[in-house]
Amino acid sequence: MAGREISLVIGTAGHIDHGKTTLVKALTGTDLDRLEEERRRGITIELGFTPLELPSGRVVSLVDVPGHEKLIRQMVAGASGLDAVILVVAADEGVMPQTREHLDILQLLGVSKGLVVLTKCDVVEADIYRMAREDVTELVRGTFLEGAPILPVSSVTGQGIPELKAELDRFVDSTAPRDRSGALFLPVDRVFHVAGFGTVITGTSCRGSVTRGDEVEVLPAGRPSKVRSVQVHGTSVVRAEAGQRTALCLAGIETDQVKRGDVVCSAGVFKATDCLDVGLTLLKTAPEPLAHWQRVRLHLGTSDVLARVSLLSSRELNPGEDAPVQLVLEEPAAASIGQRFVIRFYSPLRTIGGGVVINPYGRKPGNRRVRERMSGELLNLEGSLDRDDRVCRLVSARGKIELNDLMIACQEMKEDLLPQLEELQKSQRLAVVAAGSTVVFSNEEFSRNVEKICSALADYHAKYSHQPGEKPDELINGLFAEPDRRVGRAILDRLVAAGKISSEGGLIRLPSFVPLGDEAFEKSRTAVLDACRAAGYQFLTIEELGGAVSMKAKGLADLLAQLKKGGDAVVLDGTFVTSREMVDQLVEKLSAVQGGVSLADVRELTGSSRKFTVPVMEYLDGQGITRRVGDKRIVLRRSGAR
Repeated sequence: MAGREISLVIGTAGHIDHGKTTLVKALTGTDLDRLEEERRRGITIELGFTPLELPSGRVVSLVDVPGHEKLIRQMVAGASGLDAVILVVAADEGVMPQTREHLDILQLLGVSKGLVVLTKCDVVEADIYRMAREDVTELVRGTFLEGAPILPVSSVTGQGIPELKAELDRFVDSTAPRDRSGALFLPVDRVFHVAGFGTVITGTSCRGSVTRGDEVEVLPAGRPSKVRSVQVHGTSVVRAEAGQRTALCLAGIETDQVKRGDVVCSAGVFKATDCLDVGLTLLKTAPEPLAHWQRVRLHLGTSDVLARVSLLSSRELNPGEDAPVQLVLEEPAAASIGQRFVIRFYSPLRTIGGGVVINPYGRKPGNRRVRERMSGELLNLEGSLDRDDRVCRLVSARGKIELNDLMIACQEMKEDLLPQLEELQKSQRLAVVAAGSTVVFSNEEFSRNVEKICSALADYHAKYSHQPGEKPDELINGLFAEPDRRVGRAILDRLVAAGKISSEGGLIRLPSFVPLGDEAFEKSRTAVLDACRAAGYQFLTIEELGGAVSMKAKGLADLLAQLKKGGDAVVLDGTFVTSREMVDQLVEKLSAVQGGVSLADVRELTGSSRKFTVPVMEYLDGQGITRRVGDKRIVLRRSGAR
């Protein structure tokens, strides 16, 4: 076909034997009843797809769906990707049960454009045709087809076919193209093997695009693959986009490893789920209320799974009502944000409602209070399909989230999400912290972490008012658990860069803080260090030191805490006190000994006893200054003991 391919999918719908397939053949010249059973029985069993060239030369995709009540699964699979519909009604029969059910399904799936074709007009009298038209007009009242063209057609004589093609051309002019950006999400409707190529799948992508060589996944199994080739309506192309009938040849996938209902999608962006948060509408024609935990059949894309309906704010949903609910699936499936779905009674099979996926990755609530809170959160999300709002609300709900997890939560590729996050940070709607992995914070959670750091530093200043500041690692390690310390340090570095925290000489402080330097503190400091120097390596206990400098236990404890933080004093084994100066001198002496030192060597070098040498050497081991090898110790670094 030489025309220009347009990303627009138009489908047929209507009761069995009303002439849908014959109409498609009249429009395209293609007979979509390709199966022997279809031709023998004269009914459509499987979905049919064919290109349709319009008078303008533009080419759209045409989908023919089965009309039999037992083939609703196939009908929903075909209707899920439609941009517009041709509702087919035979003029000699008028509106029938499947006409009504198909129209309900189309509305639930969000189809908003279409027209009605009255077929078999060549075999009915004028008054019968008029009655059929009135019947259709009444049917579509209050639906998206109200006011739409109703065209008389004969697929046998060709009556009305040119007018129908012209009307479909106008659809192209008035229908906005689908969003082709973002990640690929392509529900599979056919799978087959092509000799010399391998496994081929077909479908209509709901979103995104696909290019030869792309890395993809097959969900829900999570099988990785690579796209070998891409075709649109049998023609090889480099790239296929949302809304086009697409065939993909997949590398590393056998035909028995993928089936209708699976989804081919961009790698790392989607995952399988067994719980969907959705907005559900129950049809006004539903025969009875929908009860909490009622079993239903869920039609989602091309998949068909059993599910339980978890009502969040009531025990039942009445016909015509809508509410945020959860669908708990009996087997995993793949879903896209904003994807439409249909539910039917499990038994007897009957379409009762449908809606839209709000959050594909639901978490089952544990109690009534959580369910009610979740209901409110879903109402907020349901009204926010804007990409920026959705990202902000997802981040706000969690407080903070790693980039890879956010990619899946909002189903966006990294190359699309990073620029979006950058703009959201510039507009101060959230905060992005790069700390090995990228972590995204809500403003509230980021402010809470900033306040935690600043408050802890203020507490340090209050406790150690004579110290010029605190070591950054000591502050962060005291505030954050191991997995979060890199993020905490990154937030601290940002505060330093913004001037909200000062850094000097390897220490941090609040900009407004000025360490106390009063004479009393300096006098006490000098007295303690002089006493340590006088004791040499016959270290004083804390109690003995208090007597030597005439200080009470509480005052001495506060002073020692200040001196330890400043690196002036060292407390050994929680008992003995010495100065940094004495420890550094000892390390210099030990470094001068070749081949390592034993405890006996230390006693000889210091003139002290085992009572003092054991705790000081254990301290040096703990600081990584020395290391024990057999009965000796070797010096790893010469100075800097603190």
